[in-house]
Amino acid sequence: MRPLFKLVSGLVLLFTVFIGTAVAQADYPNKPIRWIVPYPPGGTTDILARLMGQSLSARLGQQVVIENRAGGGNNIGTELAVRAPADGYTMFFVNPANAINATLYPKLPFVFLDDLLPVAGIARVPNVMTVTKNFPGRTVAEFIDYGKKNPDKINMASSGAGTSVHLSGELFRFMTGAGMKHIPYKGAGPAIVDLLGGQVDVLFDNMPSIIGHIRSGNVRALGVTSAERSPALPDVPTIAETVPGYEASAWFGAAVPKGTPPAVIARLNREFNAVLADPAMRARLADLGGVPLPGTPEQFWAIHRMETEKWAKIVQFSGAKAD
Repeated sequence: MRPLFKLVSGLVLLFTVFIGTAVAQADYPNKPIRWIVPYPPGGTTDILARLMGQSLSARLGQQVVIENRAGGGNNIGTELAVRAPADGYTMFFVNPANAINATLYPKLPFVFLDDLLPVAGIARVPNVMTVTKNFPGRTVAEFIDYGKKNPDKINMASSGAGTSVHLSGELFRFMTGAGMKHIPYKGAGPAIVDLLGGQVDVLFDNMPSIIGHIRSGNVRALGVTSAERSPALPDVPTIAETVPGYEASAWFGAAVPKGTPPAVIARLNREFNAVLADPAMRARLADLGGVPLPGTPEQFWAIHRMETEKWAKIVQFSGAKAD
């Protein structure tokens, strides 16, 4: 009788755990969700996270709290997300640096594509090659000419080593031979401040965080990094119009710690896609130069894998190093 009693007790315990988990997932979310953004306020990741977070909060009935955890080329925020409980109450803001860092850093305490699970894509946006108002070159061609003649005079700001902002500039330098000295910052916000103040000369920033300054005339846009011109800045040529084959764009999405219940991921994916389908959100993203990236978690992770392979080649070709 004792073995039978143990078997029955075990089944009851398993059933109780299953029911408890199912009820918890059905009630999800029943408390605020933190969304880790691995950069300081003011940059594109922060802008998009707060824009999406506001709509997600309304749909989920719980506050989505943006938690800025900058540092380490965004690896500090990433590791924090990897180590977080897999209960659906921690999300991570995925960005190009997560694909770039897989090659840029020889040793990381995590494997991004294995230790996090995809939730949804958010948007793809071009970067913009932007210079100070007083920079001598007024076109991409003139910039290249100046950079070749003055290889030590151009300071290229970035939002941090290994970001798409950094690597877009490194790709440009590699393809054109224009001399530029890399000046990494802890996020796009402080980099833009120094660009506006003339302490640095050029920034290949994500469009959402720089477009307002371009439209106000505080800085000048020389070219967009996408293969085609952006409707948000239709008069700004692509860099590829001067440098054939050049293309670099940023893409963003959300992920959760490995082990997060599939039902929770499915719920979050539905809500992300619903927010991206809203005409007001699509209009706002378009105004920032972004193209929505709705779809399944698997489709978003396919983009991540493709971008990881692409940037690995650029990191190796350019010789870029983590600062």
